[in-house]
Amino acid sequence: MIEDDLRAAFARHEPLTPSTGPLRAAIDRLAATRRRRRQRFQAAGVTLALLAALGVGVPQLRPDRPAEESLLSGQRADPPTESLNVLLLGVDGFGEEPSHRLADSILLVHIPADRSRPYLISLPRDLEVSVPGRGIDKLNTAFLDGAGEPRPDLDAGYDLTRRVVADLTGVRVDAGAVLTFAGLRRITEAVDGVEVCLPKEVRSWHTRRTFPAGCQRLDGAASVDLLRQRRYLPDGALDRDRNAQRYVAALIRRAVAQDVLTNPVRLAALLSAAGKDLTVDDDGLPLARLVAVLPELKSVDPVGLSLPVGPPVANFSRLPLDPTNGSAFLAALREDRLAQWVAQHPEQVNPVR
Repeated sequence: MIEDDLRAAFARHEPLTPSTGPLRAAIDRLAATRRRRRQRFQAAGVTLALLAALGVGVPQLRPDRPAEESLLSGQRADPPTESLNVLLLGVDGFGEEPSHRLADSILLVHIPADRSRPYLISLPRDLEVSVPGRGIDKLNTAFLDGAGEPRPDLDAGYDLTRRVVADLTGVRVDAGAVLTFAGLRRITEAVDGVEVCLPKEVRSWHTRRTFPAGCQRLDGAASVDLLRQRRYLPDGALDRDRNAQRYVAALIRRAVAQDVLTNPVRLAALLSAAGKDLTVDDDGLPLARLVAVLPELKSVDPVGLSLPVGPPVANFSRLPLDPTNGSAFLAALREDRLAQWVAQHPEQVNPVR
């Protein structure tokens, strides 16, 4: 009897049920849009990530055609003329634990309007910032909050981190990329390793490997191992940031030695190395205009800098912005006069070789 009553009730109300057609169509459109966006990331994302990592800053990327096709088309394009800022995030894998979805390497690449040379600015992962929806916390938690759980979204993690960095620095972030360490390993292997120069010995907490002081050739696995280290370093994560800058400088030298930056065929071949371990901020100028920035640089030898910070706050290990040097540094960044700031504060430069 109860079953018959239920069937009768459903039959009476069925005409009142709205059609599911529009909802299904909306879901299909959303899914198709996300698929197209992912395809664009795979086609052109590696271009932006490598250019950012090499310190040859580019504006936001919206590929009008696949990356390789744009690179090989031979079309000339007028490069942008203003200063540029590219946000590059390094993420150490995607394990089950939330801590494995933190952006442990946060690098802002600044290209001045005079195209003199790139500046690699490390933003400490433990920097005390205001994170929307969370309040005051460490900078690297922004990626975790944005990416969400249980399956992280690289795009959303980057978007929230970009918003926090823009609020912190007061500069426009023109472009950005998220690269996992797996993608970084493949890029390193694609150039047959890089020569990294260390001022002091580094011992790996993960593999027990020892990286001696001085210059040494590292393959992809060794590069990732080095970039993960902070536990045995005197300044912890700050020293890891400096080693990341040394790795980037080594990658630049290797790319220049192999004529990658000026040979479209070699560049296109290298850019496919990262694969799916990368996503980019892709709303901006076509790739042809981005690549046009390359020949304008007077030097591809980068200057390594770190955002000046104060001692840790209480027991939370959060690093506050240095009230004097930090504010002055950010003012120089906003006003595109880092060259003058470096000349006045040579002790703040991180040797990258």
